Amino acid sequence: MDFYYLPGSAPCRAVQMTAAAVGVELNLKLTNLMAGEHMKPEFLKLNPQHTIPTLVDNGFPMWESRAIQIYLVEKYGKDDKLYPKDPQKRAVVNQRLFFDMGTLYQRFGDYWYPQIFAKQPVNPEAKKKMEEAVGFFNTFLEGHEYAAGSDLTIADLSLAASIATYEVAGFDFAPYPNVQAWLARCKANAPGYALNQAGADEFKAKFLS
Repeated sequence: MDFYYLPGSAPCRAVQMTAAAVGVELNLKLTNLMAGEHMKPEFLKLNPQHTIPTLVDNGFPMWESRAIQIYLVEKYGKDDKLYPKDPQKRAVVNQRLFFDMGTLYQRFGDYWYPQIFAKQPVNPEAKKKMEEAVGFFNTFLEGHEYAAGSDLTIADLSLAASIATYEVAGFDFAPYPNVQAWLARCKANAPGYALNQAGADEFKAKFLS
């Protein structure tokens, strides 16, 4: 199972943790975006959108990290704990995944990427939006051990990749005690979390040092 990735990428780390959770070994293919490896014809045949992560399972290519996570647990999961079959429980997991994609991870990028890649000044409004996103997540976690209830799911793995990146970027979680407690649980219990931490640390070393 070929996995085109970069360790510093939060979406790539979410897939790596999911693979660890279901016991699937990934054939890691480091993809140098700066060198344009994602624009080579052989890569474009796999993924015309030329994004990472991209997974190829026995000739079947797919991309978008959260879609890959769902694929892995549906095909290789030993039970449905990571992605419950119950429609209401699954709906909550899906909501958290989409919240991560469209709000939590998105707002991290909206704040940091202009500074990192375009050398733009700090945008205070974007910082407020980022803090608001973490506040939303803090509220979601009220009374729950994990993002979608009492069990760890793929939503936690996706969110943990994003929050680990917030953490290495120096985000202050003190006003968000539910997120702090949840992150400690993920560090202790999420399969493959060491890979997530190492990748987040690499992101910091490359872009935030």
